[in-house]
Amino acid sequence: MRSLCSNCCSWSLSSPCSSWSACPRIRITSSARVTQAIGDILEIQVHVERYRSDNAALPPDLSAVGVSGKLDPWGRPYVYFNLEAAGKKGTGAARKNQKLVPINSDYDLYSVGKDGVSRPPLTAAESRDDVVRAYDGRFVDLASKYH
Repeated sequence: MRSLCSNCCSWSLSSPCSSWSACPRIRITSSARVTQAIGDILEIQVHVERYRSDNAALPPDLSAVGVSGKLDPWGRPYVYFNLEAAGKKGTGAARKNQKLVPINSDYDLYSVGKDGVSRPPLTAAESRDDVVRAYDGRFVDLASKYH
């Protein structure tokens, strides 16, 4: 079988490289992972909105729309939080802007990003690499780009 990475290792379809993350020819860049997470969130949002249209309510969780096992590009599950169902008592867990105001009025949907750690305020250091849905779906990108 022909090697796919002859410059730095012997990776091939029959013998994958043991250090694939260090291989410059097949490395998945951070921006590619963010782009993939944005696409995934937009796709999940379509499923959630279809459920809302069909049932006149948001789904209780992502399993109700068939995407509960979907993992972000860093191998972690996407986080969905139904703000409408949680009511006022659920605003503590809602994602928030720099003024600690929830960034969505219906539901939060996000990836905890590369570091795998997150806190509700987008301005928290642990949240800056999260890929978030905000403005009720009109913004999907890195938390660090949210204003």
